[in-house]
Amino acid sequence: MAKKEIEPKIILERQYIVPLRKGWLKVPKYKRANKAVKTLKEFIVRHMKVYDRDLRKVKIDIILNNEIRFRGMRKPLNKVKVKAKKFDNDIVRVELVNIPAHVKFARLREERKIHELEKKSKPEEKKEEPKEEKKEETQEAKEKKEASKEESLMQAKQQAKEMKHVVKDKNIHIQRKALQK
Repeated sequence: MAKKEIEPKIILERQYIVPLRKGWLKVPKYKRANKAVKTLKEFIVRHMKVYDRDLRKVKIDIILNNEIRFRGMRKPLNKVKVKAKKFDNDIVRVELVNIPAHVKFARLREERKIHELEKKSKPEEKKEEPKEEKKEETQEAKEKKEASKEESLMQAKQQAKEMKHVVKDKNIHIQRKALQK
């Protein structure tokens, strides 16, 4: 039997407006976004009561990371509003409070796709019997499609032959007009 993973419980949940500019102004331009992320982690460690001050216990959400780095490495956000959740295993997860609408919809689409894939991957015995009947029907449908394809090919060949005759007639007509002039 597989052991059930126990989800950690939320001990503490808070919202902060984190000032990042003071941190990233102290480093060269090409390191500013990295320093902004580190400044965010230091702020969260200080305010969320992580006693050993271990930055590895702070996990930043992908959307928040992308938002900080959106304008590039040289000009990250000056301040950001975040929601921090501390769990009973001493890990702190940090999320962006005001997620942009286009990001929300993209995330929902991804979740729906994953959900649909999970549904398809679960085989159900009740649905297998009608599928076999449908397969037989589809074979008949395939035969009909092949017959219709053959007919359409024949029609296309006939049209091509007619077009060749028309083209030849037009060429002859053009040559006659040229000779008359």
